[in-house]
Amino acid sequence: MLVTAYLAILVLLALCVGLELTARRLTPPQPTPSAVGTNPAFRRFQTLFLRGYLLALWSDWLQGPYLYKLYRHYSFLESQIAILYVVGLASCVLFAPVAGWLPQVLGRRQTCLLFCIAYSACCLTKLSRDYFVLIVGRMLGGLSTSLLSTAFEAWYVHRHVNAHDFPKEWIPSTFTKAASWNHGLAVGAGLVANMLAEWLHLGPVAPFLLAVPCLGACGWVVLTDWGMEEKGGLEGDNKTSLLGPSASVPLARASARARFWRSCQEGLRCLLSDRRVMLLGGVQALFESVLYIFVFLWTPVLDPHGPPLGIVFSCLMAASMAGSLLYRLATSTRYRLQPGHLLCFSMLLAFFSFFMLIFSTAPGQPRPRESLLAFLLLELASGLYFPAVSFLQGRVIPEEKRAGVLAWFRLPLHLLACLGLLALHGEVSGTGGGESGSGTRNMFGGCAVMMLAALLAVVSLFTLGRNDVDLRLEGPKGEGEI
Repeated sequence: MLVTAYLAILVLLALCVGLELTARRLTPPQPTPSAVGTNPAFRRFQTLFLRGYLLALWSDWLQGPYLYKLYRHYSFLESQIAILYVVGLASCVLFAPVAGWLPQVLGRRQTCLLFCIAYSACCLTKLSRDYFVLIVGRMLGGLSTSLLSTAFEAWYVHRHVNAHDFPKEWIPSTFTKAASWNHGLAVGAGLVANMLAEWLHLGPVAPFLLAVPCLGACGWVVLTDWGMEEKGGLEGDNKTSLLGPSASVPLARASARARFWRSCQEGLRCLLSDRRVMLLGGVQALFESVLYIFVFLWTPVLDPHGPPLGIVFSCLMAASMAGSLLYRLATSTRYRLQPGHLLCFSMLLAFFSFFMLIFSTAPGQPRPRESLLAFLLLELASGLYFPAVSFLQGRVIPEEKRAGVLAWFRLPLHLLACLGLLALHGEVSGTGGGESGSGTRNMFGGCAVMMLAALLAVVSLFTLGRNDVDLRLEGPKGEGEI
């Protein structure tokens, strides 16, 4: 498995380079306003934001490869580790509303600082072997993950529109650039984590400790550079009400709560009134909940056979990158495949991956190389899935209702993932607390069934909208708006 992992990362990185070069040759440049590339003020502002945001993403990815391994290193059972993962998922659900209105109450930059502090505390809890301390760490991790997905974007959009008065059409260029960096950061994080944990023999806690100074650097950028930027522009985050500073915080809190509940109500009405939105939500809940279960299971399936987990993590991220590059290539003007077709293909590929895992994880007859191949195919499917579903969400869900609808999508997503991990916990506990290969195999069987259900939902969506131009790419444009 050691040689297999290193060969896999070399092949996958070469594949990604080849796909990137081919995609650049076949796809025309994205139609962006010419002023985006020539406006020095916008370029400086974009670089300032990405400096802090990419540090936050890097710190997040560093914690991916060795989380399960760390808990096993502390001698916790698989059933106990499953509960820790459930606590993290449940915290994401509980803190999602808080993360939505907290920037309005504390201020956007202050909420980004809170992310750095909370995530640093989460990493430091990994030094403890106490189960309760680790549960608290998972709760802090859930809060931090929710803030990462909301606070930084909220600060950027607010400063972009309200302070600098840049055109809204320029916003996607920044997040497209961040997304292109994100896969590379994930691959690099796996390599660095592997170097610390295995090459330098510092143990599975080392990547978490490295994340702390990275989060400190992110906090310093937010505190100093972003603070200087705010002082140089409009003080949008620091405005007080006409009633005085003492009244501004309660008013902001009440206003933020009202906006959040109004967004949720409008999102629910949109979800119930449009069957296309309901089917798309079902696809997202089924596919992404399965990915959460996969995040839990890949380490216990492969770790007993001795692969370098950081290298395996980089392989998985490189496979996902290859999937996103394949999507870009497939929707180019040369091939003009529709996002719906690619979404169907990703569901089929994910189903095939779990079908393989049912046989490669048979008790007493494990086949780790086949399991690794299945995991790589699943990540390839996820790389195709995310841009395809993002395109369809942009076409089906009205922009003003999108935040509320996506909040409702996340509820069944996390609920299904929690139920799956709890089911695994119950099955393992039923064997007397030991490890259960049959439980893992049964979970992969359940995931395969969920992928079939997701495939049926995709087919129903496109049967319903067979002549719906909103679900299709325009011929002359070729590549989709992601």
